[in-house]
Amino acid sequence: MAMTMTRHTPAIIAFATAVLVSTAALAHAFLDHALPAVGATVAQAPTEVTIWFTQALEPAFAGCAVTNAAGQRVDTGQVTVDPQNPQELHVPLTALPPGEYKVSWHVVSVDTHRTTGDFNFTVQ
Repeated sequence: MAMTMTRHTPAIIAFATAVLVSTAALAHAFLDHALPAVGATVAQAPTEVTIWFTQALEPAFAGCAVTNAAGQRVDTGQVTVDPQNPQELHVPLTALPPGEYKVSWHVVSVDTHRTTGDFNFTVQ
């Protein structure tokens, strides 16, 4: 049986493509927000960085490094995904003096997609 194109076929194909592309775009854990906030200047040094993502994370594949202006790590190396909220990443810090800090993260969402990113914050 031969398939015939109707005048609606291009619209149906375009709609199906848009749905598939938008679904694929949502299949990654992107940074939703952080504390300290992205680009923030804070009066008191935080004791940890907390990052919230748009999807649940695979704890075994989540990592984060916080560095000072000289590129030295200032986190404790004990990065954890919150067991009560698997979209939340916790990064404990050592005592921070005033300065600018860079947070570099990499995560894998539960659907196996890897994302990376970074942001800065400043301690007054």
